Amino acid sequence: MRLTNILRTTVSAAVVGACAFGFAGVASAQDQDGPATVDDIIVTAQKREQNLQDVPIVVTSLPAEQLENAGVRDIKDLQILTPGMTVTSTQSEASTTARIRGVGTVGDNPGLESSVGVVIDGVYRSRNSVGFGDLGEMSRIEVLKGPQGTLFGKNTSAGVINILTEAPSFNYGASGELTMGNYGAVGVSASVTGPISDQLAFRLYAGHRERDGFYDVNIGDGPREQKDDQNQDFSTFRGQLLWLPNDNTSIRIIADYTKRDEYCCTGVQIRTGPTYPLVDLVSSGTGQRPPATGFGALPFSRQAFANRGTGQDIQDMGVSLEANIDLPDLFGGATFTSISSWRDWNGDIGMDIDYTGADILYRNQNGGYGYSVDNLTQEFRLAGSNERLDWLVGVFATRERIGRGDTYYFGADYGPFLSLLLTAQLNAATAGAPTPPGPIPINPGRIGCFTAAGQTAAGLGSCLYGGPSAVGPGFVVGQGVADFYDQESSSLAIFTNNTWHITDQFDLTLGLRYTQDDKSLSAQQRNVNGNGATCAAFGANAAAIAGALGAGAAQTIVGNACLPWSNAAYANRNIEENFDDGELSGTIKASYRLNDSVMAYASYARGYKSFGYNLDRVQTGITPVASLLFPSEVVDSYEAGVKMTLVNRTLLLNATYFDQTFNDFQLNTFLGTAFVVESIPELTSRGIDADMLWFTPIEGLSLSGGVTYTNTEYGHFTASDLTNPGNFPQLSLLPGARASFAPEWSLSASVNYDRSIGNGLRAGFSLAGKYMSEYNTGSDLLPWKMQDAFTTLNGRISFGAEDDSWTVDVWAQNLTDEEYLQVAYNGPLQGTAFQSTLQTGGTHPGTYYNGNLDTQTYDAFLGQPRTYGVSLRFKY
Repeated sequence: MRLTNILRTTVSAAVVGACAFGFAGVASAQDQDGPATVDDIIVTAQKREQNLQDVPIVVTSLPAEQLENAGVRDIKDLQILTPGMTVTSTQSEASTTARIRGVGTVGDNPGLESSVGVVIDGVYRSRNSVGFGDLGEMSRIEVLKGPQGTLFGKNTSAGVINILTEAPSFNYGASGELTMGNYGAVGVSASVTGPISDQLAFRLYAGHRERDGFYDVNIGDGPREQKDDQNQDFSTFRGQLLWLPNDNTSIRIIADYTKRDEYCCTGVQIRTGPTYPLVDLVSSGTGQRPPATGFGALPFSRQAFANRGTGQDIQDMGVSLEANIDLPDLFGGATFTSISSWRDWNGDIGMDIDYTGADILYRNQNGGYGYSVDNLTQEFRLAGSNERLDWLVGVFATRERIGRGDTYYFGADYGPFLSLLLTAQLNAATAGAPTPPGPIPINPGRIGCFTAAGQTAAGLGSCLYGGPSAVGPGFVVGQGVADFYDQESSSLAIFTNNTWHITDQFDLTLGLRYTQDDKSLSAQQRNVNGNGATCAAFGANAAAIAGALGAGAAQTIVGNACLPWSNAAYANRNIEENFDDGELSGTIKASYRLNDSVMAYASYARGYKSFGYNLDRVQTGITPVASLLFPSEVVDSYEAGVKMTLVNRTLLLNATYFDQTFNDFQLNTFLGTAFVVESIPELTSRGIDADMLWFTPIEGLSLSGGVTYTNTEYGHFTASDLTNPGNFPQLSLLPGARASFAPEWSLSASVNYDRSIGNGLRAGFSLAGKYMSEYNTGSDLLPWKMQDAFTTLNGRISFGAEDDSWTVDVWAQNLTDEEYLQVAYNGPLQGTAFQSTLQTGGTHPGTYYNGNLDTQTYDAFLGQPRTYGVSLRFKY
């Protein structure tokens, strides 16, 4: 039967799964030529094919044509089609994060697994960045909201992005596309499919895309050569075989390879603080955008500053094998499924750490900075059904190895800049002493403080280095850090998901999953080329510095000399850790069909996100933390909803209330010098998801929309509730506050029109838009990182042959050229946002933040500008 059914399906491959008029939480009918109804929307959210309206889960199902109309090439583009979902990138495309209902994982620490799982053709991708590439020919994408751990495994505590690509066909076919656009965009792709024999079919796909960068870059001191940034230059290849050896068996093999050779990402200043004169002094040109009056907000600009390269060389490859075997004599009929996969991902990245034209701190793209993920997975499932029971049992196993290299290079301006920075900080506390840009000489390679006359303060050399006129070791220009982290993990899970059809109207689903995880970390932290000597010298004389300048000044001097990348405590430091843990997760759902058009449901689910290790230098004050381990995260989720199919089954209306509580929420935050995972005791996300789709009586016209209202807030906590209480000052704005990337309102809407215009021709258009209310883009919730409410629009006009043999598209993304931030962050070494003492007054009393004392320079990674172009597509 399996052979017969697949052959019958592929004969009508142009019909099944083609139409795609839906949007925002629903799919369209999957029949291009027949009448479009809601009954045609098929999803696999419960690892079996079901109509969307029969599944008691909030699911966004997006077929291929809808994805094409909205310009979706990768998961980052997907957010315009999904209310309540945001996707952002930071330091590189390897640091990409998806969030659903305001919950997600910042991608800058590879030791942290995802909150939103990415599954491509049944294969789980353990890091969001591993799943962010050109997806090629897609059949559909399903976005499942809320915990999905029972069937999709750990690390799906916020949801799942389930991607299904086009399978090989037993009919010959070929397609291609040529695209040209602004910013020098050029794209070409082609695919071919067909039979090799009566039982074996193939599909090949290849694509290449190039584009200039979105930023203009002032290269300052050099040696960077690129004058733009965030370009695109990648190639993708995918090959598939589908083998049907008999009527009961299908075997699908997929191999893919993607390579990116790009430069990304610089940021731009959105507020330049009082350290601007110091950057200006040590750099060629201004080094960064000059400050606004009163150090206020700067106007939106794509002018970036970076003297060092931001190259990224990323390779992703893998092979998977899926076998499905029908067993008609087992338990009245069952299907055995096996999915095996091997994947290898690695990135070699360069970075200008200070985001200025000054040569302060950087990472070379020479293999020292980046990370790799090597992964093996195996899943077995046995599923069947009868008149009263749909049942499924399975086992899932994975072995994964993550290698992360980290390196820091001190630029020629690092020593002078830090000297000026300390001088300014100390002189600001000394009556009559100048602060930059006054007459303060630069003393390359040495750290010192200067008097108003520009000479070393009397007694300062003694307290710093042991002699009245002594000088001590400075920072050696060049490489100072060479760290490597090796994390190995294994996971084994058993699971079951069963639906009892208690009556013809009432269904009860019970799912359980037990997961056992084991992770080990072996790390070598190394200072090289004499790095750490300055920190050691200052630390040895800390008491004398305090005696001469006061305890506060001593803390500032020693703290700046012993930042994570220059701390002597990391010299030849080895770390060996191992931890294992088990967790039971699951779900229970009850659904009741009031009539053929209305189904109501309620559910409870418990999700689990595995523990892990901070793969970075983490310290409290100047003391490295003893353990890099952070605990597991769990979520309890309650939902109640209704799904309605009305107007002769052409109108879909769905609405769901959700209430989610996360315990030990894994927050990855930038503390100004390093990314650190801290477990927040509680995060709640409550709200409503609603979707609408209408296949109108007008031929070819559909209207759709969706809205998500969320109230995502941190619980109240104190320093003693944290794994590392020393992190509390930088997190003191969080207790009781709305979480970052959690807009209160997120709305999507679209209109799609496509029909025959006679003479063998078709014409159509689509317009898709998304509105998000204001939200904070920083995990520390600093006010400067707020993004105002904004709306983005994508549009497309199509004209071509009625049989799709050729089509011309004129398209635009971000049609109105909306200006918005992806992520705002603190410029390293450029000012102070949080104070060292609890604030009793000012703008935020009761926290460590006072806007009146904020000297921080803030940078941001920006959203993409308006892009537009023309595409020519052909299909045979």
